[in-house]
Amino acid sequence: MSRRILVTNALPYANGPLHLGHMVGYIQADIWVRFQRMSGHDVTYVCADDAHGTPIMLAAEKAGVAPETFIAGMQASHAADFAAFGVAFDHYHSTHSDENRRLAESIYTRLKANGYIVSRFIEQAYDPVKEMFLPDRYIKGECPKCGTKDQYGDNCENCGATYGPTDLKNPFSVVSGAAPVLKESEHYFFELSKLQAEVEQWLERADVHSSVKAKLREWLDGGLRDWDISRDAPYFGFEIPGAPGKYFYVWLDAPIGYFASLSALLGNDDAKLSQFIGPDSTAEMWHFIGKDIINFHGLFWPAMLKGAGHRQPTGLSVNGYLTVNGAKMSKSRGTFIKARTYLDAGLNPEYLRYYFAAKLSDGVDDLDLNLDDFVARVNSDIVGKYVNIASRCAPFLNKYFAGQLSATLAPAVADTLGSYFGAKPAAVFEAYGRRDYAEALRQTMALADAANQWIQDVEPWSLAKLIEQHSLGPFRTKTGRDVSFVSADEVRKSLHEATTAFIEIFRVLTVLLAPVLPNLAAKASQFLGDAAGRDLSQPQLGYTVRAFEPLATRIDPAQIKAMIAASTESLGSAEAPKAKPAKTAAAPAAPTPPAATAAGAEAHASIEDFAKIDLRIARIEHAESVEGADKLLRLQLDLGPLGKRQVFAGIKSAYPPETLVGRLTVMVANLAPRKMRFGMSEGMVLAASNDQGGPFLLAPDDGAQPGMKVK
Repeated sequence: MSRRILVTNALPYANGPLHLGHMVGYIQADIWVRFQRMSGHDVTYVCADDAHGTPIMLAAEKAGVAPETFIAGMQASHAADFAAFGVAFDHYHSTHSDENRRLAESIYTRLKANGYIVSRFIEQAYDPVKEMFLPDRYIKGECPKCGTKDQYGDNCENCGATYGPTDLKNPFSVVSGAAPVLKESEHYFFELSKLQAEVEQWLERADVHSSVKAKLREWLDGGLRDWDISRDAPYFGFEIPGAPGKYFYVWLDAPIGYFASLSALLGNDDAKLSQFIGPDSTAEMWHFIGKDIINFHGLFWPAMLKGAGHRQPTGLSVNGYLTVNGAKMSKSRGTFIKARTYLDAGLNPEYLRYYFAAKLSDGVDDLDLNLDDFVARVNSDIVGKYVNIASRCAPFLNKYFAGQLSATLAPAVADTLGSYFGAKPAAVFEAYGRRDYAEALRQTMALADAANQWIQDVEPWSLAKLIEQHSLGPFRTKTGRDVSFVSADEVRKSLHEATTAFIEIFRVLTVLLAPVLPNLAAKASQFLGDAAGRDLSQPQLGYTVRAFEPLATRIDPAQIKAMIAASTESLGSAEAPKAKPAKTAAAPAAPTPPAATAAGAEAHASIEDFAKIDLRIARIEHAESVEGADKLLRLQLDLGPLGKRQVFAGIKSAYPPETLVGRLTVMVANLAPRKMRFGMSEGMVLAASNDQGGPFLLAPDDGAQPGMKVK
């Protein structure tokens, strides 16, 4: 029976690029979506950028751009990375959208009409300099338990104590450095406590892992507390209807973003949307999330939906955290790896999909990316086992039989081949269905191992050699059994049947691996031709395959080293000498033309000197810190038709790297490259500063394009 399923992923926050830890949950969901579709079910898969909140407002302000511009660049970056890793959403949206505003207001209005919204006056920490209320994470001070300095307002990273921001000693605002004061403000609360029974009933019937249910029940046993869903201006988000200066807290409208993305996909047709989210919907609704946000999806979200008259989720699929080489991801060790850094190292994104899947069970355990094991497993399983079957056998089929599989098989061959169909693929599919990908791949690779052993026993290359030599004498295989061939035709028949059996097993494996390795499976399917889409209930005989071309290559350990090097934020030496007396924003490439210090220098320069400088518009594609350098950021600049450049800029004190992505700036494009111990600097970006502030990047007006010459 066909199922109708809505699948969503947790929304990535639009304040920085994706890293490999992010990719675990998205790859997990995409594999399940592909499997369900392969099983004949109707699946809609949506996601969006989580684009609201104080952090984004402040990051955009520091970058000197509107929040809308800031989040647009992040959304494009996220969408590109997801696509590169084969995470194929039907629609990728943003919570800062007309659809989300409309739906957030609708759900809030319904909750209010149904008696679940109340207002209360509360005291909050307030920054008197920035004139804004401060979230807990924007207040730092000394831990009230152990005295460690520079701790956030909710917990101590040294001793693990939890507390409120008012408990900190010597607190200060992260935004301005000022000591916060307490200030009263009216806030709006969602009365979760009124819906505790409904949440408990939902949890009983929901498809949620037992360990997650146990954690949610701990919170329920303590009694649900009313939830503050408002924030005071200034705040980047949606203003609450009828409450000027009050905004929806980001976690109020973030999950509604699932529905907003779906609505946009459906052309904002409310009748179609209701088929998924209405109280009488027969569709399933699955949320794939990380274990750090189960309280929002397992308590607040089902309560919001029930209170507003919508259907509740069918189930939650929860993944754990990612460690690399057995430890928390580290920038100094080069194991805090961005998704784009992995791709830039030339590594196949499907290899990471396979490795993650091989470790993802139906539980909520953390997953470790051991880089040595990653190389060994991919090279062994994908190349040495799966692809090996076709690469060893297809050439014989193409050469001697024009690529056509045998139409008949000897009983012994047919019986052995038949054991690869029916129950074995069904067991793999069952594991996929319950999201135990580790078990699915374990069984799949067991089939591949058996097939490779069968190939070793038969030795098709030796049969082919007999054909070439026209030898009809006794032939001894590695198993030590003597086989006598009466005629050349029987030799050909044995080779034909053997290669037919092996290619059919390769077809089985291709179907079983397709949810995990969609691109590789598509290439394999091109080789298999018309038989690629057939079912796995029994062998298919007599069809014709195409000429075989290499399908996959082994990982070169040098690629891993390059990825780690690119992820390691360590200079290994002192910073580059500062250009004097110029106050430019980059570590300049050498040699420097006479006029290279013109921006900020007091020295005189002739018009001829100035004419030597090639100033160009550049778009900042990537930006990251350089560990050990107090001021440097590593920038990847796009100059349009002039290509891309790497520049080291001394602007770290003024710009968090994630706020620079997508910005246009001005660079000196004709400086000779300068090799440094932490990379090659290929130019200089321009900035201004004085004793009162800076540096401030120079930015062109709207309409400028990368590569344009500045005159």
